[in-house]
Amino acid sequence: MLFCSMSFIYLFLPVLCGLYFVCNKKYHNILLFLASIIFYAWGEPRYLPVIFFVVFINWAGALIIDKCSNNLFAKKLCLIFTLLINLGNLFYFKYFDFFVNNLNGLFHTHISLLNIVLPLGISFYTFQALSYVIDVYRGNVSSQKNLFKVALYICLFPQLVAGPIIKYHDIADQIDSREVNFDNVNIGVKRFIIGLSKKMLIANAMGAVADKIFIQDVSSFSHITAWLGSFAYTFQIYYDFSGYSDMAIGLGLIFGFRFMENFNYPYISKSITEFWRRWHISLSTWFKEYIYIPLGGNRNGKFVQIRNLGIVFLLTGIWHGASWTFIVWGIWHGVFIILEKIFEFEKTSSSLFFNILKHLYAVIVISAGWVIFRSDNLSYSIDYLKNMFCISSVDSSKILYLLPYYADKFDIIIFVVAIICSVPLFRNMLNWQNKYVKVLVNCWLVILFVSSTAVIAEGTYNPFIYFRF
Repeated sequence: MLFCSMSFIYLFLPVLCGLYFVCNKKYHNILLFLASIIFYAWGEPRYLPVIFFVVFINWAGALIIDKCSNNLFAKKLCLIFTLLINLGNLFYFKYFDFFVNNLNGLFHTHISLLNIVLPLGISFYTFQALSYVIDVYRGNVSSQKNLFKVALYICLFPQLVAGPIIKYHDIADQIDSREVNFDNVNIGVKRFIIGLSKKMLIANAMGAVADKIFIQDVSSFSHITAWLGSFAYTFQIYYDFSGYSDMAIGLGLIFGFRFMENFNYPYISKSITEFWRRWHISLSTWFKEYIYIPLGGNRNGKFVQIRNLGIVFLLTGIWHGASWTFIVWGIWHGVFIILEKIFEFEKTSSSLFFNILKHLYAVIVISAGWVIFRSDNLSYSIDYLKNMFCISSVDSSKILYLLPYYADKFDIIIFVVAIICSVPLFRNMLNWQNKYVKVLVNCWLVILFVSSTAVIAEGTYNPFIYFRF
């Protein structure tokens, strides 16, 4: 089930809210868990055993780790065993065919592919499960003896299939006790509408432009068209993913949960380092807390810091998918961050002129990276980047369509809206206190909601990009 579907907006969510607000608080967790199972099973019921397996393994693993608290060797062994089961499960579903395919290509073998279908949200809920057992191992939290509460933490539907990735120590208290009030529900509904409109009105429009271009042979469009496709996808993936995060955070507020922010205007960044402090914050903080810092972070000299950054961004690329394009995309960002650390890029001049140059640098690197991310294979991404940066020549006689074919006047308007909304002009819009401004904001949100549901009613299938990760 998608957040941006009529069945979710007009059936699932109203029924759940109605039951949630009228029933006794002691039944809230049960209701949310049942709703989460229905939500997940709506699209992929055959993979319910997979998520139940993950819940049980991590619940049991954490209990054993707690019981072995006086035996460090046994405690560490149990942690390793639990982590290997989690990662082995993720490897099987997400990377097995990719591994076999590369093995066949490298050694000219003929091992059959299993054509495994990726369970929805497995990367997200696996990382949440990992954070739970690691937190217990570190002593940050006690193991949860109630299997049901662990299941609710891992399966909670607002962030189940595409994040934000919630760490157990951030939400443990909220599972036991949380406040549901009108103010939170009000802000949650508005946040949901903003996320919905980001997805339906901006991301989908930008996606249509990007798809028209990326489906073509690179030699069939001009350098300007190549840049158009890059920027279109740059906005598509931002508004698609941040829109989902807004909806998830909004839904969390409706039911009394406070999830961490996942985006903080990443396209205003003046370095790639800053970009990763603003983009997919829940993933970058997860890697920082559970990989980067345990490896030594920046505490043991520049070389160790560079090594650790390289490992983190290699894993970031691998996490995103079983494809060399994702791996190279992770390495791409890692290389620029390492260079920024070596040359202390963020400590350079902060004058207006240099800030503009640094922002342009960040935008170009990020947009070029998204070309690698979006391309079906590395060969296409290399040819595309050559076109973008005028390294390869384009024969005008082979150009199939002129620029207006890819982006009409309406698309240009959406581009302008996308640019305006990617900067923090309306950061605190939902908290503005002026009563007249509040009325205008509420009216605008109603218009956005009606417009978004009208687009949904048209029936265009366009699921969230990050669902496949």
